[in-house]
Amino acid sequence: MCGRIARKGFEEPTEIQEKVIPFLLKETDDMVGQAHTGTGKTAAFGIPLLERLCPDAGHVQVLVLTPTRELAVQVAEEINSLQVKNRLKVIAVYGGQSIEHQLRYLRRGVDIVVGTPGRIIDHLQRGTLKLDRVSHAVLDEADEMLNMGFIEDVERILAETNEDRRTLLFSATMPRQILSLARRYMKKYRVFNTSSGNLSVQLTEQIYFEVNPEDKFEALCRIIDVEPDFYALVFCRTKVDVDRVAHRLNDRGYDADALHGDLSQNMRERILSKFKRRRTTILVATDVAARGIDISNLSHVINFSLPQNPESYIHRIGRTGRAGQEGTAITFVTPDEYRKLLVIQRIAGTEIRRKKIPKVREVIEQKKQKVREEILSRVQSGRDDEYREFARQILGEHDPEEAVSALLYCAFEQELSEKKYQEIKSVSVNKKGTSRLFVALGKKEGMTPKKLIKFITEKVDVHVRDIRDIKIFDRFSFITMPFKQAESVLAACKKESRGRRRPLVTKARARKT
Repeated sequence: MCGRIARKGFEEPTEIQEKVIPFLLKETDDMVGQAHTGTGKTAAFGIPLLERLCPDAGHVQVLVLTPTRELAVQVAEEINSLQVKNRLKVIAVYGGQSIEHQLRYLRRGVDIVVGTPGRIIDHLQRGTLKLDRVSHAVLDEADEMLNMGFIEDVERILAETNEDRRTLLFSATMPRQILSLARRYMKKYRVFNTSSGNLSVQLTEQIYFEVNPEDKFEALCRIIDVEPDFYALVFCRTKVDVDRVAHRLNDRGYDADALHGDLSQNMRERILSKFKRRRTTILVATDVAARGIDISNLSHVINFSLPQNPESYIHRIGRTGRAGQEGTAITFVTPDEYRKLLVIQRIAGTEIRRKKIPKVREVIEQKKQKVREEILSRVQSGRDDEYREFARQILGEHDPEEAVSALLYCAFEQELSEKKYQEIKSVSVNKKGTSRLFVALGKKEGMTPKKLIKFITEKVDVHVRDIRDIKIFDRFSFITMPFKQAESVLAACKKESRGRRRPLVTKARARKT
């Protein structure tokens, strides 16, 4: 095992590796690991499996299920890279790749099959893949397979495997359906969590900008220009938005590509290859198109459109801040989206800080700093002898300050012009809105306005004067309070409601007229 680790250049294990590798080597129970992409989970299960498997077994020993073709390729390549002498045969099978190519390899015999649910089922139906002798089944990014509607396919595939297999499940989040899947298809199992189950979130600075919908693109351009080394994924909600934003970025002079489901597999692979080699520095994508993409050293993830749910937010921002490197996640929030941002922040268990969009002067000053650094670098390199005589002629005929000023104007007039940027209207989301809450306690429980206020202030930090319009009835009560604090009260009461039919505090329903 030491040879595998040394070959990969690991200096110390990640948290999930430190917990899982010894367990898989010494124990025989199934396991559930909560870990994000980028935390080293492939090595966490790959290293122990390679230690346990026998070369030339004559049948498939391990099945790894992944939600996307990109992740299937990535996992197969990673497992292969962990081998010392390539004794075990590994193949990735997925839709979009030639079925004949896969059939040739399967006929020769393979030890580890990494694949997407659809293509695995295809081979099972053809009779070209047998899983009745696998020793291990690995479900990688199980929550993504749930989000993409693959859980029924996963269950169908697991039914084709032998009952005494060992099952390993990895997931960034643990929704109820994933835990239910573990209970149905796993024997006695252990659960391993990384720190708060949310390592990638911890390594990522998270900020949001308040912006009107029509000003999002201008805000994006300012962020790109103010950052010294911008290399980012930009998430949009729809394919139409992805194409529109990518085209506008290219028209503005940036190197950007669009990635969505309407692209052919060949085109998709070309776009990803360009982005990984930094031939393009901005990739605009939908959530579905970006699943399974593993790209290191991203400086930013931009939520051009607010994600649909907290799980999507976690997956998006987990693509930066990987492998111990810090990253920045930026979210654009329109005036009517602030409530949704609070929900994401609460459920994701993270803080998203508000910042102001860079002003035009700040952007121009940052660009000037880049120009200064480039000029200084050229001066220090001393490689411009061919221009030295030309420079002497100009400086001999003109004042040096005026000459340099004219030269900068000729070279950077368009780049450093404030006219390149459009005005962004100031906006403030509605943080002063209120929520009407229903409390399932009333006069019969001894509730009074004073006791109700105490009940609320014990759950959330809110000033008494902000709790208004209290109504106490026989079996229930109503209060009005700032909706940010109201969200915290709802979250606290939801946690306390286990075993009850409903929480003590819920949002009041609008009265029908």
